[in-house]
Amino acid sequence: MEIKKILWPTDFSSIAEKALPHVKSISTQYGAEIHVLYVVEDLAHHAGWYGDFETKRIEELQAHANKTATKRLAQICEKYLEGCPLYIKHVAVGDPAREILKLVDKEKVDLVVMASHGEKAHFKFGSVAEKVVKNAPVPVTVIPVSMDA
Repeated sequence: MEIKKILWPTDFSSIAEKALPHVKSISTQYGAEIHVLYVVEDLAHHAGWYGDFETKRIEELQAHANKTATKRLAQICEKYLEGCPLYIKHVAVGDPAREILKLVDKEKVDLVVMASHGEKAHFKFGSVAEKVVKNAPVPVTVIPVSMDA
């Protein structure tokens, strides 16, 4: 199997970072580029808890979340991925599993490497990892992480 592009989805947690040694190792072995993805929660699709937000306010919140995510991705890439041949940062808005699968198709990713669950998980195998494994058109390597990591 030839691996030219690896996708590492992150929620910026220490749990997601547990997949990084594997991402770096595979990237080094195959000379593959690394695509790093963070998905911003889509605030516009939440029911109002004290009435609805104005569209302008939602746009401001989304813009701030996007700016913060872009900054955090840059920090992660500089801190952890400097030895990799190439890394490309992506920020998307929406459902994490859907956005991961969209990026796999869009960028023609060969392999997804991700932690078994995210920061908010209540189980050892999270719903995002499960959806990606069950629906990805490419191999997915899931790195097991203990719940108290």
